Amino acid sequence: MTAAPTTSIPRITLNNGETIPQLGFGVYQIEPADTRRSTLAALEVGYRHIDTAEMYGNEQGVGEAVRESGLDRTDVFVTSKLNNGFHSRTDALAAFEQTLETLGFDYLDLFLIHWPLPAVGDFVETWKALEEMHASGRVKTIGVSNFQPQHLRRLLDETGTVPAINQIEVHPYLTQDNVRAFNTQHGIVTEAWSPIAQGRVLGDPVITAIAGRLGRSAAQVTLRWHLQRGDIVFPKSVTRSRVEENFALFDFELTADDLAAITALNRDERTGPDPDQFNWIP
Repeated sequence: MTAAPTTSIPRITLNNGETIPQLGFGVYQIEPADTRRSTLAALEVGYRHIDTAEMYGNEQGVGEAVRESGLDRTDVFVTSKLNNGFHSRTDALAAFEQTLETLGFDYLDLFLIHWPLPAVGDFVETWKALEEMHASGRVKTIGVSNFQPQHLRRLLDETGTVPAINQIEVHPYLTQDNVRAFNTQHGIVTEAWSPIAQGRVLGDPVITAIAGRLGRSAAQVTLRWHLQRGDIVFPKSVTRSRVEENFALFDFELTADDLAAITALNRDERTGPDPDQFNWIP
């Protein structure tokens, strides 16, 4: 594979000194049979950050694509997440080993607790298992996903490690300013999943007007809004042209007025579950 230039992708320094590309490629809802091809295409375009999860059932395809790309493993930042049925210490450690085996990797760059499941189990115990994984050297960075400030406070009060990442649903209709502010206050970087609200924001007249003025797509404008706010974003597509379009975000900027107008679209509208209510175990 001929590697595309990636110097335009900023890297964010995490609270443990590791760095992560601010733009990545997500594989949520990509069928396992299509994951290798889609991930390989993203790596060919120039992405060097891939976000998967045990729950998605497609970790194997990610690992295959990284190996087939010909890139050095150290050049690709790979994230996975702990599935909801494995929150006890023993189960979490075993699930992590299974993730490494499925990916075919010796280590992970980032491993997250996928959901706090506040009514189901003790996510503090789960977090302590992730601390053990990190201490072993087999995962460089640990974090959480879908954690609210009250969940994060428990981790800060009861454990010794501040999560490096909190991956939450963020888009113009759900700006998550309170959670993002808590993250920033405690040195936790925000990652935004569902960054275009599963397409819901792409027809918004505010966003389409900005896109028309700049000669860009609504998706590019929305993703650029995320980047300029300082969040990490990893759009997903199985279409090569859209994968390329989503990568072309670093040769234009939104004005302060553009950013404010898009942020003002917030209506606290989720596309996914509420972390305070979601306690599903597969």
